[in-house]
Amino acid sequence: MSLFRSARFPAMVLLAAAALGLIVANSPLGGGVDQLMHTYLGIPGVFELSISHWIKDGLLAVFFFVVAVELQFELTNGQLNSAKKAIQPAIAAAGGVIVPIAVFLLFAWGADAARGWPIPTATDIAFALGVLAVFGRGLPPALRVFLLALAILDDIVGIIFIAVLFTTDVNYAMLGGAALLVVLFGFLSRRLGDRRSAPLVVALIVIAVVAWALTYLSGVHATIAGVALGLAMSQQPALRTRHVLEPWVNAVVLPLFAFSAALVVIPQVSPTQLSPAFWGIAVALPVGKIIGIALFGWVSLRIGARGAAPHLSFTDLLAAGALGGIGFTVSLLLSELAFADQALLRDEATLGVLAGSMISLALAAGLVSWRAWHYRRLEATMQ
Repeated sequence: MSLFRSARFPAMVLLAAAALGLIVANSPLGGGVDQLMHTYLGIPGVFELSISHWIKDGLLAVFFFVVAVELQFELTNGQLNSAKKAIQPAIAAAGGVIVPIAVFLLFAWGADAARGWPIPTATDIAFALGVLAVFGRGLPPALRVFLLALAILDDIVGIIFIAVLFTTDVNYAMLGGAALLVVLFGFLSRRLGDRRSAPLVVALIVIAVVAWALTYLSGVHATIAGVALGLAMSQQPALRTRHVLEPWVNAVVLPLFAFSAALVVIPQVSPTQLSPAFWGIAVALPVGKIIGIALFGWVSLRIGARGAAPHLSFTDLLAAGALGGIGFTVSLLLSELAFADQALLRDEATLGVLAGSMISLALAAGLVSWRAWHYRRLEATMQ
């Protein structure tokens, strides 16, 4: 499982899973696989979900738990544990949200597709770090730290969008019950400490599963339960749990989600007939992210002590912006949520995410390779 803890391999598996989903959906197997994904599993009459929903509401909650644990660490002990550390990537992240929304709305304003404006705001940490690992040998640590903080802040924005924008008809009794269980989960996790108490671990797992189920039944998107549990858990047990879950998330959870989300039939129409949902996302991810992150990032690097030299150049920020345009996982989820009741728009939005992310990936590979070569040459001349 050590292979799935690396930065490179999981990104390649994720890309392969999405490509496989797209191929299968457009092959003779597509109809059968689609029918399988809509097969219901669970306790009849009590709690049943389709396989598709088990993946995007159930398994993906585990991914969000792992993300939340990383958020908790970065906010308390990592790159975002002070306003001074967070201000520069926060400004760049704001640009990476605002400008893609504006670009998307240039295409979709006044159309049904306009409700998909949150989709191009996300950054896929796994993919971005994977590209850095493959093409970024020799890059300065400052760029890696900046990108990690940027991607984490993007995740926070994505989580807020999911929690606020895609919650309807809330059952407050169920939500209150889930909240109480999250508090209990956090309290018991602090009793765990360095001990390996099997009964306590089992109790925590049961509480987490019930909290997730109550969150789902409350009308709030169930992945928010993963976020709440990850933030509530005591840090040391949380980091150990993340270490255990990480290879399973990379090897199973994310590839299954990428495969299921990419089960989209490519419309047999000319490019001009594709909806604003496709074009808005396909352009907003690479173009909006690069412009937003580079421009706002350039401004942010000039906030500080008078006369202090910026840690990164504008071209470094262009590379960071291209990496930020690889939306993938969270963007695919936002597509599912934004157009849950409009299958055609959902499919075109998914294709837009795949197209925009692939363009961003190609741009990022080129820009990161160029900057890495520049820094390796610079280091060689100084020796």
